[in-house]
Amino acid sequence: MLRVLTLVIALASCLMSPVFATTERGDHLFQEGGGVSGIPGLAGPEGAPGLAGAAGAAGIQGIPGIPGAPGILDYSDFFALMGPDNAGLIPGGSAVAFPRIGSTTGAISATGPTTFSLPTIGTYLVQFQVDVTAAAQLQLRLNTIPLPNTVVGRATGTTQIIGVSLVTTTTSNSILEVINPPTNVPLTLPPNDGGTHPVSAHLTIIRIQ
Repeated sequence: MLRVLTLVIALASCLMSPVFATTERGDHLFQEGGGVSGIPGLAGPEGAPGLAGAAGAAGIQGIPGIPGAPGILDYSDFFALMGPDNAGLIPGGSAVAFPRIGSTTGAISATGPTTFSLPTIGTYLVQFQVDVTAAAQLQLRLNTIPLPNTVVGRATGTTQIIGVSLVTTTTSNSILEVINPPTNVPLTLPPNDGGTHPVSAHLTIIRIQ
């Protein structure tokens, strides 16, 4: 009996050894023998993040601004509508009215329908356009003094008179006007040239320095 038991144990050892030689082979033999596969192991911990990539090349440097270049510091647009505004003749030495206020930063203001305050000492770009019948001239007047270099006009026709000038002030709150130059004949501003709608006249003042 003892000899039989010893023989059985030896035979079992021989059979078990190839089954458990490796996990993969053992699983395979268990599956072939109808055994259940083992539970998969847990995933290992996540690896450390990789090193950051190299920085990209620097962008192209922008073009520098021009030192001393003028800019828009303040502006105001004043306008008139004909016929309600400037209905009568404008004699030589008298000013054109621009009683209505358009776009503005508020600093350059009207002190009346024909007078406009330039509060800051500096340089102003002044543009005006006025529809006038017949031969005519217009001019800027600063602090009651007509500026000779600002006279514009035409000998014939009925199109608009347009003026563009740079005006530099030396005192605060200087007063600017657009006038019919002294000694000139009176001007008539037509109410609705070219159609049935009121014609506009504009005075635009921009401080650039």
